[in-house]
Amino acid sequence: MRKFAILTDTASDLPASYYAEHGLGAVALGFTMNGVSYEGEDGASLDVKEFYRLLRDGAKPTTFQASPEQVARAMEKYAEAGQDILGIAFSSGLSGTYGSYLAAAKQVMEKYPSCKIEVVDSLCASLGQGLFVDYIVKKADGGASLGETKAYAEEIRPHICHIFTVEDLFHLKRGGRVSTGTAIVGTLLKIKPVLHVDDEGHLIPIGKSMGRKKSIHALVDKMEELSVIGPDDPIFISHGDCPEDVEYLVSLVKAKFGEREIFINEIGSVIGTHSGAGTLAIFFMGKHR
Repeated sequence: MRKFAILTDTASDLPASYYAEHGLGAVALGFTMNGVSYEGEDGASLDVKEFYRLLRDGAKPTTFQASPEQVARAMEKYAEAGQDILGIAFSSGLSGTYGSYLAAAKQVMEKYPSCKIEVVDSLCASLGQGLFVDYIVKKADGGASLGETKAYAEEIRPHICHIFTVEDLFHLKRGGRVSTGTAIVGTLLKIKPVLHVDDEGHLIPIGKSMGRKKSIHALVDKMEELSVIGPDDPIFISHGDCPEDVEYLVSLVKAKFGEREIFINEIGSVIGTHSGAGTLAIFFMGKHR
C-alpha cells in the first residue's frame, strides 16, 4: 500500500485514465494557439487530433509552464488530508516547471509544517516521464517509504532511455535544436534525425536516417544497443498523430524483443508544440541514456 501521495504533470503524456487508476495528482501544463489559451489550470480544452490538424495547417503554438501557485494548489489538497507528497517534475532541461515544484513545496510545507514534500527532477519528457512515473508508482505501491522511493527514482533516472525521430525538422528549428540551413537541407533530402534526451534532460541529436522507415528502424537498432529490459519491464511508445508508423514500430519491437507489455499514447499538445506532427518515440530501461 502506498504511504504518500504522488504528483506529476501533463508533460508526462499519460492519459487521464492512468492518473485515475493510480490515484495520481496532475499539474496541467498549457499552451496558446491562435490567440487562445488551452489546458493549463483554466484553459479551454482542445482535442489532440484537432491540435495536430491545426499544427499541420500552419498554426504556431507556444507553451507556458505551471506557476508555483498552480503547483501549490495541487499539493495542498494532499497536505490538508495529512499526506506527504512526492512530486515528479518535467525535465529542468526543457522547462522551468521543476523550479515551480520546488517553490511550491517550500510554500506548502511552511503552511502545513507536518507535511513532508520531496521533489524529483525527472530529466524526462513525454512518455519517458510517463515510464519514469510508472516505475515510481510500482515502487511506492510495493510499500516503499517516501525517502526510499525518492532514492529509487534518482537511481533509475539515468536509465530511462528516450529515442525518437521527427517528421518535420522545422519544429526543431523553432526550438533551437537544429539550424535553419539544416532544416531546409534535411527536408529537401528527406533526412530524418534520431534524437534522445540526455542525462541533463536536454534533447540531443544522435544520428540521422534517409527516409521515414529507415529512421524507425534506427529507433529499434538503438534500443537493441542500449536496453536492459527484463520480462516485467514495460516499453512505452508515444506519437504525434501517426498511428500507422506506431504499428510498424511495434512490429519491429516484437520481432526483436518478443511479446511484452507495450503502452502507447499520443504525444500531448504541450510536447507536440515542440516536436510536431509525426514525431515517433520509444522509451525503455537501458544501460544508460
